[in-house]
Amino acid sequence: MENVLRPLIVVGAALVLTLAVGWLVDTALRRADALQPQRPLWGLLRRCRLPLQVVLCTALLRGSYAHAKVAQDHAAGIGRALTLVLIGSVAWLAVRISTAVVEASYARYAAAHRDPARVRRVRTQVTLIQRVVTALIGVVAVAAMLLTFPAMQAAGASLLASAGILGIVAGVAAQSTLGNLFAGLQIAFGDMVRIGDTVVVDGEWGTVEEITLTFLAVRTWDERRITMPVSYFTSKPFQNWSRGGSQMTGTVFFHLDHTAPVAAMREKLHDVLRECAAWDGRDWGLAVTDTTVSTIQVRALATAKDADDIWTVRVTVREQLVAWLAEHHPYALPRVNTAWAELPPDGAEPRPTPPHAPRTGRG
Repeated sequence: MENVLRPLIVVGAALVLTLAVGWLVDTALRRADALQPQRPLWGLLRRCRLPLQVVLCTALLRGSYAHAKVAQDHAAGIGRALTLVLIGSVAWLAVRISTAVVEASYARYAAAHRDPARVRRVRTQVTLIQRVVTALIGVVAVAAMLLTFPAMQAAGASLLASAGILGIVAGVAAQSTLGNLFAGLQIAFGDMVRIGDTVVVDGEWGTVEEITLTFLAVRTWDERRITMPVSYFTSKPFQNWSRGGSQMTGTVFFHLDHTAPVAAMREKLHDVLRECAAWDGRDWGLAVTDTTVSTIQVRALATAKDADDIWTVRVTVREQLVAWLAEHHPYALPRVNTAWAELPPDGAEPRPTPPHAPRTGRG
């Protein structure tokens, strides 16, 4: 009877104590979150309840397993398994706590600062810092698990002795990976590109969606994802439309006939912009920027608060001005002239026409 009651008491006491402590901690955090809703840390720490219970239960079983006197022939193996679970659960708890602290710090910073550029920069930095911390915790946990095996302890001296050679070999083999790793840190703290920035890379326009220590994901306007190594952004030029602020100036070019009513177009452009909700009202303009033998180039200019709105402004201006010209001034649209040329005034000598030159005129 004692052989049955002893393990039940040990295991049952560990489970009851684990559940009680988990409930008390969760209740305390919930009350703290209700008393201080402006501090999100308490609510985020509630995510640590499960790993905390696993750590507590494993630690209690590891410390009291010898008193249960169950499977004593395999006590060493069971003890090592509980140790491995304990190390893994401690690492899990450490990752959850660090994530909660980082997210709470970012939330408070974002609430206190209204500058979108600074908020995106801090978000990028804390995201990469969290990934580095998680990686370090994982490496330490795996190393601690390996050191629980006697064979690994005996090999420790040999590994330390050959660390120099292994470091050289690993550095050569992982040169690209290490380059991306350092490039990721340079992007995070060099403020080159941030999560949420609008960029143009390899002719593709999109928004930076994710930045890790090795790659960067850009979401294009048509919902595609472009994944690029972070070393690309430290070695090649790219356009960052959000650098220094999100306000932008957009242009729309028209190729028109020389008789196009530029002044009327300027007034129509202003009317179109006043009805366009995406225009921020900072600036606008219309001017002839170039001329050729058959056409003139007219540039319409407008401003908007960000890249998405400037796209809306540009397509609206282009669509409505072309429709207005086609309806009210069709002669202003570029044409291929096929009519006979006008005769010179009376008494003027007509200029000779080359034998094979096409006869052109307005029509």
